[in-house]
Amino acid sequence: MSGPSMLPDDTGAPGPSDFDELFREHYWPMVRSLSVACGDPEAAADAVQEAFTRAFVRWRRISRYDSPSAWVRHVALNRVRDHFRHEERGVRARARLAGHARESVPPPELHDAPADVATMLAILPKQQRIAAALYYVEELSVREIAETMKLSEGAVKYHLHAARTALRDRLGGP
Repeated sequence: MSGPSMLPDDTGAPGPSDFDELFREHYWPMVRSLSVACGDPEAAADAVQEAFTRAFVRWRRISRYDSPSAWVRHVALNRVRDHFRHEERGVRARARLAGHARESVPPPELHDAPADVATMLAILPKQQRIAAALYYVEELSVREIAETMKLSEGAVKYHLHAARTALRDRLGGP
């Protein structure tokens, strides 16, 4: 740690240094995995930043959770979903106004994520893409992914298996 650690206050609550440590350890891995999952590094970074801001405001409560990082990751994932729901509504509205059928918009190019992984995962359905990005990019366990996505561990295993199968079929593997 770079600075002096603050001791818990007289109520036993963790201090700001605990939040700083959580932020330093998890910010960039979360941004990377959500960038791969959603295809938009800026939206991912904004979502993770907002999630950490919300965690900071509620730190006395969140710091007592078994996994504060899972709470932050879940909030960030929800913010990414909200962003794309909003974007999708805008695309549909513009298409209606223009009198054209909705066109598929390719995802933006990823600058901070491994291009080959991002490209491969882009073909997957959303839940499979998110699970695979959290597993392979952020290297979360199945349990951590289940907490983040608010799914059972079995559902996460199913999404990971389906993602591997789809990628294997796409790449012509055995």
